[in-house]
Order: sequence, then structure tokens, then C-alpha cells
Amino acid sequence: MATRTDLLQGTLDLLILRTLRAGELHGWGISKRVRSLSNDVLQISQGSLYPALYRLEDRRLIDASWGISTEGRKAKFYRLTDLGREALAQERASWRAFAGAIEAVLKGT
Repeated sequence: MATRTDLLQGTLDLLILRTLRAGELHGWGISKRVRSLSNDVLQISQGSLYPALYRLEDRRLIDASWGISTEGRKAKFYRLTDLGREALAQERASWRAFAGAIEAVLKGT
């Protein structure tokens, strides 16, 4: 059976892209926002978050620049690129189709 962590691993890119659609954030901010929006159900570990951010940056779906966080610390801020917006739309459609298929199986229809 899949654990919450397994599910998160499979949807992490989607969660990051969707979170950044609202605006630029640093890594900790992304993690906090996902946790908050999911009512503490989804929690992204640093060991999963930063490799995903680097992967998305390599794919040019996000880009980054250094700045100062609200806590006064130097931080890398990530933002969605135009290519990232396109990927987000595709990933959302795929996720919705997948979720609909799972729901159909659960309903037995």
C-alpha cells in the first residue's frame, strides 16, 4: 500500500509548481505553504524538496535568484517560468484524470 510519502514523491513537482504559481518563494516558504494548504497532511522534507527544486530548475520550469528572507537570512527564491506554467497545466490535467480514475474504481462504477 502507498504511504503518504510515496504519494508526495509522485506529486512533488506538481505541488511545487502550483505553489509557485502564486508567487516567488524560498524553499522553506514552499514547504510551509504546502503544509498549510493541506492542513498539515502533506509535509515535504528538505531531502525531497531541494532535489526536486534543482530538477525543476534544470528543466527550466522554475528559475531562482538570491535574496533576503523575511527572517533576514540569505535565501534562494524560486519562481515559475513560462515553460513551468505550461508544465503545470499539463500536470494538473494528468493528475485530475488519474484522481478521477482512482475515484471511479473506489466507487465501483
